[in-house]
Amino acid sequence: MARNATLLCVPLHASSVEQTLYQIDKAKAGGADLVEIRLDLLENFQPHQDLEILLKDKKLPVLVTYRPKWEGGHFEGSEYERLETLRLAMNFGADYVDVELEAANDFISSVSGKKPENLKVIVSSHNYQSTPSFEDLRVLIARLVATGADIVKIATTAIDIKDVAHIFQAMMHCQLVLQIPVIGYVMGEKGLISRLLCPKFGGYFTYGILEANKQSAPWEPTLRDLLDLYNIRWVGPDTQVFGVIGNPIGHSKGPIVYNTTFKHVGYNGIYVHLLVDDLAVFLNTFAAPDFPAFSCGIPHKEAAVLCCDEVEPVAKCIGAVNTIVRRPRDGKLIGYNTDYYAAISAIEDGLRGSTAKCNIVNSPLEGKLLVVIGAGGAGKALAYGAKVKGARVVITDLISDRAKNFASSVGADNITMAELEDFHPEEGMILANATPVGMQPNIQETPIPKHALRYYALVFDAVYTPRNTRLLREAEESGAVPVSGMEMFVRQARGQFKHFTGLPAPENLMRNILTKI
Repeated sequence: MARNATLLCVPLHASSVEQTLYQIDKAKAGGADLVEIRLDLLENFQPHQDLEILLKDKKLPVLVTYRPKWEGGHFEGSEYERLETLRLAMNFGADYVDVELEAANDFISSVSGKKPENLKVIVSSHNYQSTPSFEDLRVLIARLVATGADIVKIATTAIDIKDVAHIFQAMMHCQLVLQIPVIGYVMGEKGLISRLLCPKFGGYFTYGILEANKQSAPWEPTLRDLLDLYNIRWVGPDTQVFGVIGNPIGHSKGPIVYNTTFKHVGYNGIYVHLLVDDLAVFLNTFAAPDFPAFSCGIPHKEAAVLCCDEVEPVAKCIGAVNTIVRRPRDGKLIGYNTDYYAAISAIEDGLRGSTAKCNIVNSPLEGKLLVVIGAGGAGKALAYGAKVKGARVVITDLISDRAKNFASSVGADNITMAELEDFHPEEGMILANATPVGMQPNIQETPIPKHALRYYALVFDAVYTPRNTRLLREAEESGAVPVSGMEMFVRQARGQFKHFTGLPAPENLMRNILTKI
């Protein structure tokens, strides 16, 4: 893999010159290629004095932006004053100046014949409401190019993750047809992948904040994440894009596990969060060969069965798919379920009191009573697997009809959530939580009161963020064996990794990565 040419820019959000200089030093130490200084964020800004200090002995190349309020910034003065300040920054040695499309003609004409050779003018357009169609973006790009821009920049807002595909198309249009450098990204959590995949689609640079803080959005990647988690220096046109589909999805540790593993084995891939509303629309939008396979999480596992062209027999019986692979020879979507083995083997090993491999012939689940909370994709995998191993299964869910219908389809019993608290027909039962209750950020929640846990010999929680949920802590305090969803995650990831890459999964490495999170 060759290092890409995309630059990493750190936007600084300092309110003083002193803070700005400090942050530039931190950005340089962190591996940034350039910084963006937002003049409109500086308090008591004195253009001549402050620009001379900021640009005289700069430690990194500097992009200067003086964003007006009408384009989402903070500056409320006159346009003459604002553009004059940008011209002053140019003369003091700025490497890039960002000027908005509506002001670009005035600015560029005013510096004609005076612009230093090394200065690049970025002409930008920001849409804080939506993302236009590719056809409309082409018209916008033509307007940007017509100003005489050295680099064009398009920032839009994601209503749906499919909006990102429009920006990718626009970036490729700039690169291959117009042959002009382009910066393109989509704001919002659904647009996160636009920042991570920027090098794959020829972006001139992408943005990474210096560090997460109260002012930054949770979906904004940090410089460290771009470099260390997403290995962004090595993302290129041939990089295969994988990811976990879900809603919500920010809690998933998949990117940490898979990207670290890809780096360890030298595989040219990147794994990202995919916040998806409509699974079918997403799968139709992001196609082969760039997007060959996905993990499928809550709440799309059951819908995935209908979206796939073919579904393996086990996944079909379960009625849930957690792994979607595009078959290379014909592009058809094939659905698998690796949750089934992962959850059941973790429970079996917990019952045995060891981490030994699952013994299919003499399963410790045989004859046991397993109570499954949740009749979604994970719950279905648990119930199906337990029935195969000879356990008796009881299913409950907040949606009582869903639990009743699923229980009937697999020959299991069904109780309501209200009945769960006092349900103890026998001692030594097994409890499995297959709902997101207790998952970050709602870590104080639990699906069952502590006093009811004394009837269980083992409690399994599919939630793995946090690893030690309230349910598991209270189960252990009540005398039950706790089994973390981390074990299920590692085991299902092992199967997914093989489906994704065709390579054997380094299971011990994956487990070690998770234990350090």
